[in-house]
Amino acid sequence: MKEEITFEDFLTVDIRMGTIIEVNDFPKARKPAYQLKIDFGALGVKKSSAQITDLYTKEELLNTQVSAIINFKPRQIANFMSECLILGVYNSDGNVVLLKASKGAKNGEQVR
Repeated sequence: MKEEITFEDFLTVDIRMGTIIEVNDFPKARKPAYQLKIDFGALGVKKSSAQITDLYTKEELLNTQVSAIINFKPRQIANFMSECLILGVYNSDGNVVLLKASKGAKNGEQVR
C-alpha cells in the first residue's frame, strides 16, 4: 500500500473520460505500444502512448471510451510526446486491462 493522501491531494489529479479516435503502431517504443489520440470533448484531443498491445488490437481500441489522467506534464517517449496517461490495472498475466465506464459517459466528463 502507498502512503495515505488527503482528499485535497486526490483533487489535484484530473481524471477524465475520452474516446480513442486514432490508433497507430509505435515501432520506436522500447516495449510494444500504440500511439493513441483521445477525444476529451471540449478539452480537446490529447496523445498517449500505451503498452496495451497484448490484450487489445488497434481495431477494438478505435472508438473505445477510456479514463485518463490529463494533467500530467507531457512526457517524451522515443520520438512521441505523450500528453495523458490512460488508466488500467495489471492482470495476473502482467498485461494492462483498461479501466472503462460501465455505461457511456460524455467525453471530457471528470471522474469523481
